[in-house]
Amino acid sequence: MSPCKTPHTLRLACLAMLLAASLAACKRESPSGAPTDAPATPAASAPDVATAPVALKDVIETTDHYVVGISYPASVNRYPGLAKALADYSATERAELMEAVEAFGNDKPSAPYELSLAFEQVVDTPQIVAVAADGSRYTGGAHGQPLIARFVWLPQQDQRLTSAALVTGAKGWQAISDYVREHLHTAVVTRADEDELAAVDRAALIKSTSRMIDEGTEPEPGNFSEFVPVLDAAGRITALRFVFPPYQVGPYADGTQTVDVPAAVLLPHVAPEYAGLFAR
Repeated sequence: MSPCKTPHTLRLACLAMLLAASLAACKRESPSGAPTDAPATPAASAPDVATAPVALKDVIETTDHYVVGISYPASVNRYPGLAKALADYSATERAELMEAVEAFGNDKPSAPYELSLAFEQVVDTPQIVAVAADGSRYTGGAHGQPLIARFVWLPQQDQRLTSAALVTGAKGWQAISDYVREHLHTAVVTRADEDELAAVDRAALIKSTSRMIDEGTEPEPGNFSEFVPVLDAAGRITALRFVFPPYQVGPYADGTQTVDVPAAVLLPHVAPEYAGLFAR
């Protein structure tokens, strides 16, 4: 399967341009220049989200040591619980960046470390809201670490829908795993044939990638935690699009990969309280 070409590419490109401009401005700042904006991160002792909703705002923050760029869709502020989940995710990724920055002490990296995150609302119905987060965290090396996350929110229940809550029982995860593995293995063989590789190279590619696929799709919720619903015209779920970041089911060069698992495979294993969300 070829890497997924997500609808977030343009948004990420714009964010990258903003970060580049901030880096240029950073070079003109004094070493003690303060960040221009601080990320909206809830304090550890913050009151309940119902009484103190998180107001998400885009962030561009630059210093000599690091650059942070985060963009949010304004519409998610309609859902305080979802907004808090996005803020918590951003705060966690930023903390990882800052840990690496602080390890330098008084020194600084040859190039500023970087956190780039773009959140995009990809589903918005009265029953289901979904937000995709795509970006990277660079802390040295040849390339940044890909950051891939998906958030599915049920406004009427005011709760996040997780894969662990949606599918219960080992049989359900085995069915999902089998379906995803079949599609990913087929994609690997197809790609090897299209590339017209020599027999030894073809065998090596299929063997190494197949091992990654099998390990990354073990039948457990954690391997299928990132997903978004695919809806029909009536707003019912016809499939779940599971998203796999680089390294989970293939090498970095394969990029982010997705597999759509249809409702017919899922429904026999969906928890009863969520069955009504699916098309039949």
